[in-house]
Amino acid sequence: MIELANKKLLIIEDDISFANALTNNMQRRKLIVRHAADSASALEISALFVPDFILLDLKLGRTSGLALIEPLREMLPNVRMVLLTGYASIATAVDAIKKGADDYLPKPTNTAAIIAALTGDNTDNDTALPVTPMSPSRLEWEHIQKTLQENHGNISMTARALGLHRRTLQRKLDKKPSIR
Repeated sequence: MIELANKKLLIIEDDISFANALTNNMQRRKLIVRHAADSASALEISALFVPDFILLDLKLGRTSGLALIEPLREMLPNVRMVLLTGYASIATAVDAIKKGADDYLPKPTNTAAIIAALTGDNTDNDTALPVTPMSPSRLEWEHIQKTLQENHGNISMTARALGLHRRTLQRKLDKKPSIR
């Protein structure tokens, strides 16, 4: 396992209370932590701070953390980057990895899983979340997310591709089912 003491971590998260809790938690593990709440400050802090690790939220206000992956990867080719999101879907996970993220964690998660993802040490089975089959509603939601991704976020085109009315699709998107 990688020694974390005196390693630098940049947390890119717009939820200030969550970012503060995560910062405190990581500082107790001897990481040097900085926080950015938006894309512009994330790029600025990255250039000056030069982190070893980045925890990146998928939703940053009205922007997407996915758009930050490639510029951060260009700036910091050796950084270990983990996308952390409460809006997890297979489509965004695949997109994040294709763009250059090293790992992808759905919220809620635990500190051990975050540390394992940051260090690349995912061999410890205690950090893995239990694997349970997805419910039919979750499978439907994942399929909708994949189709939405294929249509570049266009709701009307996605609704046509799925054979749904646009408003029906919007209602389904508003109701993210649990994994189980």
